[in-house]
Amino acid sequence: MKGASMSSRPIPVPPKGSTLQWHLGAPYNHKHVLALLMVLVLLLVTGHRTEMDRMAVMTTQAVGNVIGLADESQVVRGLSRVGQAMWPPVVATSEEVGRIQDLNREQLPWLSRIEMQERVEQKMNLQTLQMEAHSETVEVLVQPLGYVWTVFVKMIETLEIALWGTILSVLLSVPLAYFAARNYSPSRFTYTTARGFISLLRSAPELIVALFLVLAYGFGPIAGVLALGLHAAGFLGKFYAEDIENADKKPQEALEAIGAGRLKTLWYGVLPQVLPQYVAYTAYILDRNLRMATVIGLVGAGGIGQELKGRFDMFQYGHVMTILIAIFIFVFVLDQMQARLRARLI
Repeated sequence: MKGASMSSRPIPVPPKGSTLQWHLGAPYNHKHVLALLMVLVLLLVTGHRTEMDRMAVMTTQAVGNVIGLADESQVVRGLSRVGQAMWPPVVATSEEVGRIQDLNREQLPWLSRIEMQERVEQKMNLQTLQMEAHSETVEVLVQPLGYVWTVFVKMIETLEIALWGTILSVLLSVPLAYFAARNYSPSRFTYTTARGFISLLRSAPELIVALFLVLAYGFGPIAGVLALGLHAAGFLGKFYAEDIENADKKPQEALEAIGAGRLKTLWYGVLPQVLPQYVAYTAYILDRNLRMATVIGLVGAGGIGQELKGRFDMFQYGHVMTILIAIFIFVFVLDQMQARLRARLI
C-alpha cells in the first residue's frame, strides 16, 4: 500500500473562486470544407454521367405509382410485364411421342404419362396467302417434374464446377501465398514476381477468361473450372499472404530460437493462427464460385448458365424463373452448410 501511495499523483484541483477558461477547437477547418465540396462536385458530375438523377426520378415515379400518387411508371410497367411472364415457374416437360426413340410404353419414366393434346399452329394458306390457324391432336409424354429434374442435374454440374474451381484455386494460391509473404519469400525478386502474378490473376474477370478458355478447350465444364480457379487463386493468394505477414511474431520467434526452419515455423507457428481465416476465405470463394458458375455458363462454360441463356433467348421466362429459384435454393443451402462448418472449425 505504501508503494502504491508513493507512486500515485494527486489530481490537480483549481482553487476556489477561480474562473475556468478553456477552449474546444473546431473538429474541422476550411481545408475539410474545401475537400467536402470537391467530393460533392465529383459525385454530382459522375452521378449525372451514370444517370443517377434519371434513376432517382424513375424510382420516385415507381414508388408513387405503387402507393397511388402517380398514374404511370415505366419501371412498374416493365417489372409487371416480366413478373407475369415468369410466373408460374415451369416444373413439367412434354414431348411428342413420335419424336422419342425406343419409347417403352410399358415402362414409362417415374410419374410420367401419355396423353393426347391439341395444338394450334399458324400456317400460311397458299391460295389466299393468309395465315390461318390449324389445330391437330398429338400424343405426348408428360413428365410432371421433368424440368425440375433437368434443372437439378444442371445445378449439380454447376456445383461441381464451383467445387473444382475452388480446389484448383487453393492449390495454386498456397505456393503463391508463401512467395508473396514479405517475411517468408526467399528474395525480393520472388516476392515481386508472386505479387505481380497474383495481381494478374485478379485483374482478369472470370467471364473474359472463360471466353478464351472456351476457344481453347471447347464448350463444357473444363473452361468453367479453369476460369473460376485462376481468378479465385488471385484473391486467395493475396488474402493468404497478408495473413501470413500479419500473424503474431512471438510463436515464430520461439520456434526459430530452438532451430526450426522456415517451413516448420510456418506450419507450427503461423498456420494455427491463420487457419480460421483461411477456412472463412475458402468458404466465401466456394459460395462466390457457385454464383459465378451460373454466369460463365452464359458463354458456354457448362453448368446451369447454358440452360439459362437458352431459355432466355427463346423467351421462356417460366423456365427462367425455375432456374432462378433453383440457384437461390442451392446458394442458401450451401451458406447454411458453410456456417455449420465454420462453427465446428473455428
